[in-house]
Amino acid sequence: MLINYSYFYFPKQNSMPLRKINLGMVGGGPGSFIGKIHFHAAMLDGQIQLVCGAFSSDPAKSKETGTGYYLPDERIYATYQEMIAGEALLPDEERMDILCIATPNHLHYEPAKLALENGFHVICDKPLAFSLEEAEELAMLADKTGLIFAVTHAYAAYPMVKEARHLVASGALGTVRKVVAEYPQGWLSDPIEKDNHIQASWRTDPKRTGKSGCMGDIGTHALHLAEYISGLKVNQLCADLSTMVEGRAVDDDGNVLLRFNNGARGVLYASQVSAGEENGLRIRVYGEKGGIDWIQADPGKLVVRWLDRPMEVRTSGNTYLSKEAQYSSRMPAGHPEGLIEAFANIYRNVATCIQHRLENEVPPEEVIDFPDVKDGLRGMQFIQKVVESSVSEHKWIRF
Repeated sequence: MLINYSYFYFPKQNSMPLRKINLGMVGGGPGSFIGKIHFHAAMLDGQIQLVCGAFSSDPAKSKETGTGYYLPDERIYATYQEMIAGEALLPDEERMDILCIATPNHLHYEPAKLALENGFHVICDKPLAFSLEEAEELAMLADKTGLIFAVTHAYAAYPMVKEARHLVASGALGTVRKVVAEYPQGWLSDPIEKDNHIQASWRTDPKRTGKSGCMGDIGTHALHLAEYISGLKVNQLCADLSTMVEGRAVDDDGNVLLRFNNGARGVLYASQVSAGEENGLRIRVYGEKGGIDWIQADPGKLVVRWLDRPMEVRTSGNTYLSKEAQYSSRMPAGHPEGLIEAFANIYRNVATCIQHRLENEVPPEEVIDFPDVKDGLRGMQFIQKVVESSVSEHKWIRF
């Protein structure tokens, strides 16, 4: 098969970049799932190098993790405050350029704020912060400083999600009428937090996860995809959140009715007690002329159903795809890509934007397509509204 590699974007194709982009990390110590994802994604394209970290609140664990990444002792910090202060004193080409925040929700705000105040770009795991108030302050600070602030809603970085968004934006499906987003998991069907399960312990603790458990953890991903692909905004919602496991302090299941700003209707379902489900994220968007169907467990395929002709199955890596989808494809057709590659697309875009800034150039449009602090703020507003709606007698809440 002839592959058109012209869309496989490499930064500064006609000249070498000035240097690699330097990354620092907060969190991601022993037992961290997401920290490894961030690290491998950041390293994938060779544009970024890890230069420092404060990987755990336990200095010994931070040292253990940093040593495993072959960092020199002086760049392994006991706290993020020491790291940001120490890195700010180094020459521009040596100090970190981006701070990656791979911590539980309640530990997002302070390091992100301090990084922005000291001139560092930020890549933060979602949700953006512990509370809406913190998220609003980070959004204002990012706007004030002009620094890059990316949020890892990585599902939006899959090639076939880009293709779905392109199909909707092109008008091929007609006016959007219906959006169905679902994200079932089953891993919290038992109260494993009582056995000190690391991931479950903080995700079910309202002091660390925030107002919402399931909806904050995975419902925000479904909301982001619904708005990203459809190009619409939810302006009203009606939510019913539940705690199915006895004694759990946060929601572990929820259903939300959605109304969009063009009159379309939608349904969003997120659950972490759907026994037997692994990571069943799925998004369907229906217009007047057809609809799309994307499933994260088989991310290289996009099903397109038409009102008046046979169904299509589009696959990543093919030359018939949109420029946006081809740009995000890393492999020729038939070669599967996964979550790390999607994360890597965000890191690549952020690094490329920084490279263009260093050379006083404007990056191409496809490079600036990554979830940012405004997307993170939108997620926090969603959490606030679904919780408000769920306990209200007036159910429908403006969003």
